[in-house]
Amino acid sequence: MDVLWDPFVQSAFMQRALVAGIVIAIATAVVGTITVLRGMAFLGDALAHGVLPGIAAALLIGIPSVIGALAGAAVMMGGVAAISRRTRLSSDVAIGLLFVGMLALGVVIISRSSDFAGSLTDILFGEVLGVTWTQIAWQAGVAVVVVALAWLLRRPMLLMAMDPDQARVAGYRVGLIEAILLGMIAITVVASFVVVGALLVFGMLLAPAGAAALVTRRLGSMMVVAATIGIVSTYVGLLLSWHFDLAAGASVVLTAVVIFFIVASAQGLMPSRRPHPEHAA
Repeated sequence: MDVLWDPFVQSAFMQRALVAGIVIAIATAVVGTITVLRGMAFLGDALAHGVLPGIAAALLIGIPSVIGALAGAAVMMGGVAAISRRTRLSSDVAIGLLFVGMLALGVVIISRSSDFAGSLTDILFGEVLGVTWTQIAWQAGVAVVVVALAWLLRRPMLLMAMDPDQARVAGYRVGLIEAILLGMIAITVVASFVVVGALLVFGMLLAPAGAAALVTRRLGSMMVVAATIGIVSTYVGLLLSWHFDLAAGASVVLTAVVIFFIVASAQGLMPSRRPHPEHAA
């Protein structure tokens, strides 16, 4: 049994990686569940990639990458809102255009420097084995904010997942809640990219939440199950990366995706049932 615990007992950086992964698993479970129920997977993917030019620019000019990621996420969200509001194009078109545009801009910025090789790998696939306690503290703060907002807004978010018009009739400010939800997705993506990278963070948002949605119909239970899957994926992924010399962030996300397909396959053997949130908790 030592093989299951030794990496985390013997290595300080593996301990930090595990703690960081657990924190991010909780944040992405909460936001990912709402994203899955609202059918906002495309937006989540776009935000995960939209931070790339901000991070690249931040590294080029020598400021913290988190600041660049926040700027990139803000530009992405602001651009989607502006295009949707000022043109007759649907939000999907706006998201798609900005997704491609931001990704292309990130590649252009990266191409301007010959010193980006190592940094690019960290940006795209994360540096969970190099995470610091300061970064973990920042990520924990984000997780607390996300969980608190989800708890406070659980009823309107549940109604909006079922029927936005019903939420309006109930007197909730749907536009404001949408903006808060976008902000929750954005800060979760920014906090997570250090652990699993800009290309892989979408997997942690979607896979645990998608698996949870297949096995439970209650919103609160979905978040708990998604967080549990995310934590298990973190532990197993880090363990595999240690013993088989694999990329840590990618191993964590791949484990989460494999768990999703295992759950989906098991669900296919059971009587058909369409996941749908019924209660706020």
